Amino acid sequence: MKEITVRELKQKIDKKEDFQLIDVREQFEYEMSNLGGENIPLAGVIIEASKISKDKPVVIQCRSGARSTAAIMQLEQQFGYTNLYNLKGGIIAWATEIEPDMQVY
Repeated sequence: MKEITVRELKQKIDKKEDFQLIDVREQFEYEMSNLGGENIPLAGVIIEASKISKDKPVVIQCRSGARSTAAIMQLEQQFGYTNLYNLKGGIIAWATEIEPDMQVY
């Protein structure tokens, strides 16, 4: 599985690169703190797979990296995605390394 660090993601955002960010946490988690990605909770990833691009890099993120790993495995196995990247450490790593004032639980 391909991974991207929070610092690499920050560079992509700062450079305004063309990629999609999907947050697979639950809606209440997303509302507390997010990185501006589209919220598709893990339970709905298969149902809403059509919203996830196959034409550009897609970074999948969650709280720590566990749910995003599960989402990527499902999407790769069931739909043949090859453009997915797991955000290593999830939003916890983002808050630790990039945005220390971000509210996380």
